[in-house]
Amino acid sequence: MAPHSNILVVEGPSDEAFFKSLCHTLGLETTVKVAPPRTLQPRAYNTKQGVFNYLPTLLKQLDDGSLVRLGVVVDADSPPDGGFDRTQALATRTLTPFGYTLKTTQTAGLVYEHHDGLADVGVWVMPDNHAPGMLEDWAQQALHPQEHALFAHARSAVLALPEPRKFKPLQRSKAEVATWLAWQAQPGHGLDRAVEEGLFDTDNYSYQQLVAWLAQIFRS
Repeated sequence: MAPHSNILVVEGPSDEAFFKSLCHTLGLETTVKVAPPRTLQPRAYNTKQGVFNYLPTLLKQLDDGSLVRLGVVVDADSPPDGGFDRTQALATRTLTPFGYTLKTTQTAGLVYEHHDGLADVGVWVMPDNHAPGMLEDWAQQALHPQEHALFAHARSAVLALPEPRKFKPLQRSKAEVATWLAWQAQPGHGLDRAVEEGLFDTDNYSYQQLVAWLAQIFRS
């Protein structure tokens, strides 16, 4: 298998660091390249729309055999501009012209199959392929039980901030997770360090679903 014949596309550098750490725990770090759009194409944008704008280039590489497996992780964000339904519809509109249809059988995450037998393309819409939100919302769902009390303090601290708050209401989960991370043994690191330090519950349903989706896309 050629180097980087498997690619996991994410929205930006923080997502890249998190998924590199997660792939490392699964033994996928040597076979899967995790990258945001701008790393793959300097003129691309590290946003959700940037991911889908660049996706046709990768789908063409799947078709010609230069790419073997492909996964996509984006945030659902929140209505009216985002949300799970709008994000799934965007994924489907992007993949359908290339011969992919969403599998109707129950799977972890979203899996699109090709009518001509190419490898499935996986799409995970953070946090759980259902609710609005982002990676930080997934992180809250998957916390190790020993972190619950500290995270509750972090959430209370964010809620106690005086108005007006500098961050948008839709980004409150980012503020909560950043506060929780600031109180760890090594403050200031991202969610990649939370993976490395065992701050997530590997038996948690949300954690298990994400891991199962990665394995389905890159090991099947």
